[in-house]
Parts: sequence; structure tokens; C-alpha cells
Amino acid sequence: MAIRIKVWGCRGSIACPSPMHMKYGGNTTCLEVDAGDQKFILDCGTGIRNLGQQLMHSNSGHCDILLTHTHWDHINGFPFFAPAFDPSRQFDIHAGHLMEEGGIQNIMETQMQNPVFPVPLEAMQSNITFHDFPAGKNLDIGKSKNTKVKTALLHHPNDATGYRIEHGGKSMCLITDTEHIPGNMDQNILTLIEGADLVLYDSTYTEKEFPSKIGWGHSTWEEGVRLCRKAGVKRLGIFHHDPDHDDKFMDNIAEEAAKEWSGTFVIQENMDFLVE
Repeated sequence: MAIRIKVWGCRGSIACPSPMHMKYGGNTTCLEVDAGDQKFILDCGTGIRNLGQQLMHSNSGHCDILLTHTHWDHINGFPFFAPAFDPSRQFDIHAGHLMEEGGIQNIMETQMQNPVFPVPLEAMQSNITFHDFPAGKNLDIGKSKNTKVKTALLHHPNDATGYRIEHGGKSMCLITDTEHIPGNMDQNILTLIEGADLVLYDSTYTEKEFPSKIGWGHSTWEEGVRLCRKAGVKRLGIFHHDPDHDDKFMDNIAEEAAKEWSGTFVIQENMDFLVE
């Protein structure tokens, strides 16, 4: 049984709609993942607005939303997510980094309060339930015994959560946002991604750029290759592109990364593919 992935946003930090970002896209992080008849949304960056427009034309009544963390580029599309205003819809929102910070509901309410935003969370008429958990816990949210969700704590300012979705013997992982320590592979990540069919990895910087960005909470595609090789991963998707990396820059990364490891490719907005 395959897992379907649709990429609605793969940019990091801030949306960058411009003629120089057409191929790889300018919307921030949002993935639609279908595991059988269960739909997951991973992160609520600006890409979720377009996803919402499509969902309004479907009868998909329930979705599980998995948040890696709550920095702006991963949640600021949610106020523009049309299905959340539809009383016939149901959403379970999960976050693994806020149990000691007031919880995910508090954060989602705060970003929709005056004077930051004019429409409050209460205006959303869908049935929204918020769930906090400690990163590293397996989530018992699969609709069937064939679907599992595993998590891991990531190294990022204010923390973040990595996810692994398994369905029918196939697996995909989203590992963003995270900063590696050179020469010291992250054991949390290695355990989570072991043997995965696909890993989307925070590749915001190149190794040349990384030394000047230490402490900013991001990694490199080169570290992604090292982790995936070590963990026996089949394919690596370069993800969370820096807004300063235009299409020409990303084309160069794609060429260089494919030479380094043939299992590597660069994620593009609007990609729609199967993990099978």
C-alpha cells in the first residue's frame, strides 16, 4: 500500500513569491499525506491556503494536523485555511514541543488575536481538537492497524518534532527544523528514519554556508545524505529551502546532490507522488 504526498509548500523562514522562485516554489512548509483513507497535514505554513482551497471541493471531513513546531513559517497559513471555517469539518492538531509552554491551543489562539490578526480562532466553526504530547512518543492516531505515527525530538530553538508515518509497510519521514552538530550524528534522527522509504530533511544551508549560521536551527543537504546513508534510507528529499536560494541556485544543489548520492532529489512545490 502506497503513501501519497502532495507538496503545498517547501520553503523555509519566509514565503518568497517571485519570478526567481517559480520552479521550486515560494510557499512555506505544508505537506498533504494520504495513508490509505487517513489524511494528514504536516505543518501549516503559507502553502496550507492552497491546500484548503482544494479541500473545499472534496468531502474530506477529518484531518490530523501534525506540527513540527510553531515558528511563523510553519503556522502562519492556518488563519487562511478555509476548511477550518466549515462546521462540517473536523481537525485534530498535534504538537510535541509545547507541553511546558502553555500548549498548542494557546499558541494558535495567540497568533489570531488583536492586534496581530483581526479574526479570532473562535471564528473557525470546524470541530478543532488540540493535542500536546512529548516529542519521542508514538502517537496512537492511526485509523487502522496498518498506519502508525512515530516522533522524535529535534535540535531547534524552542524545540521541534520530527515525524515518521508508516502505512502498509511503507514509510515517510519529515525532519525539519533541526540543526546538526558537525561530526556527531543525531541519534534521535537516526532511530526515527532507520530503513525509511523517504526522508524529507531540513536542507536550508549548504556546508559552505553553515558555519556562519550556527545557532539558527537548521541543517544542510550534505548532513541529510550522511544520515540517510547511515540509517539505510532509500530516498532523501532536500527540503525547507532558504529564501535566498533561487531556482538557479537550487538547480545547482540538485545536480551536486545527485552526484553525491543517487537517492537524493530536491523537493518542489506542487510535487504529487507516491511512496511505494
